[in-house]
Amino acid sequence: MLNLIGTYECKIDAKGRLLLPSKLKKQVLPYIKDGFVLKRAVFQQCLELYPMQEWTELMGKINKLNRFKKKNNDFIRRFTAGVKIIEMDGNGRLLIPKDLYDFAGLEKEIVLSSAINIIEVWDKNKYEQAIEEATDDFADLAEEVMGDDEFNA
Repeated sequence: MLNLIGTYECKIDAKGRLLLPSKLKKQVLPYIKDGFVLKRAVFQQCLELYPMQEWTELMGKINKLNRFKKKNNDFIRRFTAGVKIIEMDGNGRLLIPKDLYDFAGLEKEIVLSSAINIIEVWDKNKYEQAIEEATDDFADLAEEVMGDDEFNA
């Protein structure tokens, strides 16, 4: 299982191209040849970059949902809305498609934040705001999510 590490500040050019920082690029190097999937995040105004292998595994799980249940169909439609396959160009850059660039409100300075097996792509100001807002209740959230005795067994 892929376990990405780090948060990286970088710049995106006016055409939506970003160069992965070298430490992050080393971590995804085995996955570059297969490409990536880029999509809107479910809960935040950011993007999620999946190595193709991770995306394929997730789609295998989602494909098991009963499509004859309206809520499942609605979820699949919304979850996959705007999904794009992207590849690294010859200069080691990723091109963020315009619709996804606009969705995330990306400006020149962005943050690439590892989220276990994916990379979140944030506008720097929005990332800092999201981190600040989450700080207030993070201790309660950590206890609720991680404090279960079964988790620690």
